[in-house]
Amino acid sequence: MVSVNGREAPDRGVLERMNEAITHRGPDSDGFFCEGPVAIAMRRLSIIDLAGGDQPIASEDGSVNVIQNGEIYNYRELADDLRRLGHEFATRSDTEVLAHLYEEHGLGFAERLRGMFAVAVWDRRRQRLVIARDRYGIKPLYYREKNGQLSFASELKSLRQQPDFSREVDLGALEAYLAMNFVPTPLTIYRDARKLPPGHLLIVENGDYRIEAYAQPRPVAADQVRQEGEEELAEELRARLRDSVAAHLVADVPVGVLLSGGIDSGTLTALAAEQSTEPVKTFTIGFREQDWSEDEPARMMARTFGAEHHELIVEPQAVDLLPQIVDVFDEPFADNSALPTYLVAELAAAHVKVVLSGEGGDELFGGYYSYVGDVWAPRLGRPATAARSMVERLPSSSSSRRLDDRLKRFVRGAHLPQPERHVSWSQVFSPAMREALLVQREGEGFDPLAAHHARWEASAGAEELSRAQDVDFGVYLVDNILAKIDRASMAHSLESRVPFLDPVISDFALALPAHHKVRRLQKKRLFRDAVAPLLPKEIISGRKRGFALPVAAWFRGDLLPFALETLSPERMLAQGLLDPAAVTGVIDTHVSGREDLSRNIWGLICLSLWFDRHGPGSA
Repeated sequence: MVSVNGREAPDRGVLERMNEAITHRGPDSDGFFCEGPVAIAMRRLSIIDLAGGDQPIASEDGSVNVIQNGEIYNYRELADDLRRLGHEFATRSDTEVLAHLYEEHGLGFAERLRGMFAVAVWDRRRQRLVIARDRYGIKPLYYREKNGQLSFASELKSLRQQPDFSREVDLGALEAYLAMNFVPTPLTIYRDARKLPPGHLLIVENGDYRIEAYAQPRPVAADQVRQEGEEELAEELRARLRDSVAAHLVADVPVGVLLSGGIDSGTLTALAAEQSTEPVKTFTIGFREQDWSEDEPARMMARTFGAEHHELIVEPQAVDLLPQIVDVFDEPFADNSALPTYLVAELAAAHVKVVLSGEGGDELFGGYYSYVGDVWAPRLGRPATAARSMVERLPSSSSSRRLDDRLKRFVRGAHLPQPERHVSWSQVFSPAMREALLVQREGEGFDPLAAHHARWEASAGAEELSRAQDVDFGVYLVDNILAKIDRASMAHSLESRVPFLDPVISDFALALPAHHKVRRLQKKRLFRDAVAPLLPKEIISGRKRGFALPVAAWFRGDLLPFALETLSPERMLAQGLLDPAAVTGVIDTHVSGREDLSRNIWGLICLSLWFDRHGPGSA
């Protein structure tokens, strides 16, 4: 969806170009609303009320007009309540509910929504434009303010259609990207645009705009955590999971599941199969490197639940798609699993219009090895520091899913205080490496990890492990994990739904004590207990699975020529962002086997490709 709002009537031609740029997000229809200083437009992917749900949708008297990208899962309950209050509905669409809900509750409408959404409401009476992003950041929302005109869109490629849009690089965003391989909210790679944070409203009225929070999910205080026994909590969690999956299956089109072979996607498959009258369609990605491939566990899961299973094997040649992936994300984005996620979304889109996906389960229930590190670091910090010189000499392996890399990260960060310790384990380029790489940097005092530090401070009073999880929940999940699944799926006009990111689930998880998440070396302890009756034992006790690429080996083999070409000294010099010698040093260190720097190299490649296609001076 896109909009332009200012003191003068917007240019309809610009609005149409902005809308056309995101046709992939909604190829089924488009809609426009222009009135005075306001113009809004949208592309629709028809999921609910296929015949009557075209947008914009207005209230009874036409004074409130609404567009949205997303789904409201409690729209039927809300509609029933609104009818009892006298509201009349012309469609069965979840979008129409938003118009009446705003009429009834004003700016309080968003906090009543259970769903994923980016919503725009034009209130003619108050001459007010209200933009809302869902509380988890499942759906993206970018905005730009310039010369008294505010515009917003679901993707940056829409804002770039404006003739006065500047492609000047935000140097702070660039350094934050090098630190984490993504650009954190509210920054974008362009100085000219920003991201609206999750759970926030952007309100335009009286010639100005303001941003307000309406929902901020946080872990509860340490003295307010749930005290029930594990068996009781596990039973409650199973019931909540059933509730969420049932809500996320509501659609007037077929719904499938992205199946990695792990417990999160396996749980979704099990519950979807339990609640569906037809065989569930499942989709997975495999690799020729068996240590990385998830195809066999996924096949076993599909057989267990009688699913109609589809799979695709990814070869190193798939990297030829990287320029395409760069276009999908609009700004530098370097989670290498974006490529297989893009391919599995393409596979799924040939069979269904909606898929369930397991994002959020690790952040909520403690699924990352970094959380094990958080538990052990206070006890092992000194011994780890003493062992660092020995661990640093370990050769880098291409086939152990970075066990050596995890050990090195642990000994480097175990002695640090929180949140620096937790962030250090996921940091891509260290401060020293960033200083060596960057030709120009943001001004004095800029903190590229400001989003992480702010999130840590906001959870004061919660248990320390829960606070570390919340840093991931509010930053990494939003700007890496959710950005990845949204762009990769919507590029193929496929809607991805994330049942773990539902208040029914998140409110429960954020109230759990830390020992129900990670205990000793066990991750996702309570979650595993809760879903054990649903899944094969091999899956419950298996390792964490996902769609990550085996790039450490690829950059020492098939993909090394590609890396050398994309990051050549001549190219780095022409782009003017990074020091050519420092970039070459990163590649040499990885190829020598001294350390696995594949994430670093992938990030530099994505940055280089983005600069040539969408940076300053690009068409």
